[in-house]
Amino acid sequence: MATSRLIGALCAVVGTAFALAGPAAASCGLSGYSYAGVRAARSADGISARLAAVSAPKVENGHVAAWVGVGGTGAGARGADEGLQVGLSAEPGGSSRLYYEVAQPGYAPRYVVLDANVPVGSTHGLGVLEVLGRPDVWRVWVDGTPVSQPLYLPGSHHAWNPIATAESWDGGVASCNGFGYKFSNVSIATRPGGGWQRLVSGTWLQDPGYRVQRRSPSVFLAGRA
Repeated sequence: MATSRLIGALCAVVGTAFALAGPAAASCGLSGYSYAGVRAARSADGISARLAAVSAPKVENGHVAAWVGVGGTGAGARGADEGLQVGLSAEPGGSSRLYYEVAQPGYAPRYVVLDANVPVGSTHGLGVLEVLGRPDVWRVWVDGTPVSQPLYLPGSHHAWNPIATAESWDGGVASCNGFGYKFSNVSIATRPGGGWQRLVSGTWLQDPGYRVQRRSPSVFLAGRA
């Protein structure tokens, strides 16, 4: 599977405002990556959410995904790609997978499948969190249990604004990928190891062809427009 580009590509879409009513976008998405989600207004030491696919993904080319994470393309020291995310993804003809992806300076991004078949409607508590007492070291959490080894992300301590988002990647071919994901209890960590607080402010992300049905930054649906 072609891995997602973590968070760096979101720079082009932050700050997009939209109305929930009105005509759907003419395009099924931007060329390459398209996003629908929220970026926290401030830096934090982790992010978590309850996440479920509320409809079966319809992927023509590339992949769709929904995730929570930190960092991204060019986010590390001297512009290195650095970040961590955990979420659900799907490819053409495939079921949803539970995965995490990590990018560390000097290494290719690593995509790890945790569950190759996640049913529609199945909800998991997902998060990435800096380890207490170990600055710049993070772990991935699923349903209250750590599922990754400690992962060193230099310079990451309280440096990044976490993101909760869905994405579509067209695989380099004009496509109309479809998805429906529900995010709930989106929270950020105010300190390494925890200090969780509901996300109450952020910047909404929405590319052409996709939309967020907002209740609050901590509860929303992301899908096709």
